Amino acid sequence: MNDISDKKDVQLFVDAFYEKVRIDELIGPVFAAIIPNDNWGPHLERMYSFWNTVLFTVKDYHGNPFSKHRPLPIEKVHFDRWIELFSKTIDTHFEGPIADDAKNRAIKMGQLFLSKLEYLRDNPEVKNIL
Repeated sequence: MNDISDKKDVQLFVDAFYEKVRIDELIGPVFAAIIPNDNWGPHLERMYSFWNTVLFTVKDYHGNPFSKHRPLPIEKVHFDRWIELFSKTIDTHFEGPIADDAKNRAIKMGQLFLSKLEYLRDNPEVKNIL
């Protein structure tokens, strides 16, 4: 099995991951509520750019991913499932240092997003946090 080596590999794992997400009983409905079935193309394109930027430090993604997650009704259990599906997807298709880096970065991002969301929920007087 090969390591993740370029944006084509990113597209492969992003597509495979979101196929799992869409049918998952826990996190599928969260995504379905904000992404209609016929409109996954733009989200997938953003995710290709996002992970290409994260893994290969190219300036391909522009945006604030946390702001998209802030209004969602998500808790630790959702992040745990997201990480589980993400890691299984990577492990199914790739092995190597970049694959390991992708899984580690996903874990760290999930922890950071969850921490920010919990802080904002516990401190409703806070209006903006990046």
